[in-house]
Amino acid sequence: MLDSYFKISERGSSVAQEVRGGLVTFFTMAYIVALNPLILATTDGAGQFIGGGDRTNAIIIVAAGTALVAGILTMLMGAIANFPLALATGLGLNTFVAVSIAKNSTWEQAMGLVLIEGVLILILVLTGFRVAVFKAIPTSLKVAISVGIGLFIALIGLVDAGFVRRTPNVVWGSTNSKPSAVPLELGDGGQLVGWPIVVFAFGLFLTIILMIKKIKGSILIGIVTSTLVAIVVEAQFKVGNSFLSPTESNARGWALNNPVLPKDADGNLNLTDSPRFDTLGIGFNDIFGAFTNPKTGFLAALLLVFTLLLADFFDTMGTMTAIGNQAGLVDREGNIEGANKILIVDSIAAAAGGAAGVSSNTSYIESATGVGEGARTGLASIVTGIAFLLTTFLAPLVAIIPYEAATPALLVVGFLMMSQVKNIDWDDLGIGIPAFLTIILMPFSYNISVGIGAGFVTHVVIRVVQGRAKEVHPLLLLVSGLFMVYFLSSPINSWIG
Repeated sequence: MLDSYFKISERGSSVAQEVRGGLVTFFTMAYIVALNPLILATTDGAGQFIGGGDRTNAIIIVAAGTALVAGILTMLMGAIANFPLALATGLGLNTFVAVSIAKNSTWEQAMGLVLIEGVLILILVLTGFRVAVFKAIPTSLKVAISVGIGLFIALIGLVDAGFVRRTPNVVWGSTNSKPSAVPLELGDGGQLVGWPIVVFAFGLFLTIILMIKKIKGSILIGIVTSTLVAIVVEAQFKVGNSFLSPTESNARGWALNNPVLPKDADGNLNLTDSPRFDTLGIGFNDIFGAFTNPKTGFLAALLLVFTLLLADFFDTMGTMTAIGNQAGLVDREGNIEGANKILIVDSIAAAAGGAAGVSSNTSYIESATGVGEGARTGLASIVTGIAFLLTTFLAPLVAIIPYEAATPALLVVGFLMMSQVKNIDWDDLGIGIPAFLTIILMPFSYNISVGIGAGFVTHVVIRVVQGRAKEVHPLLLLVSGLFMVYFLSSPINSWIG
């Protein structure tokens, strides 16, 4: 029954392979359950924490809501679209909601805008516009999107593991500092420090060796083994977390999760917790309030929705393209079977995230790690979704997995996705230059949509200069124009204000 419904054999997979792939995807993106609450557990323009109460209460309820919505929508993706893609609160989008929207309104109004954006993007899918735009993209640019995302997730892995770090922010003209020569550096001050880096290196080489030896489950084995090693290292050396307080940091500490076995007040092992879902429905409480709020105003609120919509629209398109290419689920034109169903579920996820008060949910590029483990069908997403639902009760257990144990998988998958670069027509400058900009701007700007937009706009400009404007699909012209508005949203917003 499973084989028939999910086309497991037809796609060259097996149930065991799908289960492994689903678990790997979960392990590489489970961090969002811990990270999303840290971003959303801030005060809004009215000085209130989301869900009421204090910061601790906000962290608890947002964590539970994040896992619940991710679990339900990821299972929906597997059951309806039969595609190995997992969904959860979008990083970047949640920061935008917390900083650019909620700080100038209320949490209810901010989540209302997210809900509106989700409904609008769903309408674009149901009318066929979103799929039509996808088909209007030249095949080589679709490949470039996949390659760019490969480099992007590799950089995410290096930064999250602390192997590459941001240099300290320096204020120009300050008396006791000078501008840093580079935006990123190796480790801390140009040196690799701390036991977490050792765990990361161990996990990376272990996974590579297992892949070379063609051991099934190499990525999953690497994550689990590295986590166990991290637990032993923390127990022995008491490394601690990298963030000690808002003003103090520990350069040698674990990046996010501290790999310590959770215990209750009596010192007994405690792997479960009772979830609370206080934010569910918050997006319906004041849907249109931001449009009448004096701090935002109608035009500014409209621009905020447009920014959310455009970022969500193309982040998902890029992720879907990358996963489809890696899994071999595309045709000769780079189109994906069942793309409309994938985009429908993703659009519902955006609205659901706003309704549930956990910010817009979107497709996760970390799903590529599951595909790298062999996932080819929606069964893998069902497994990932179940794992997220269990997380609402097993949050202490998930919190054991440190970044340093999960991020080696991102580098391995980045390599696999990078291998597609040979399929780009570099001799055609109308393709090669836009493809180059797409590939480099995703990691350099830390934003998938920026890379896609730069590629689209450059492709259109070059084709016009070449006198080949008729070769550009009208929808690509329209989208490129919208991207120009997106890139200029800050000065436009200032002008409106």
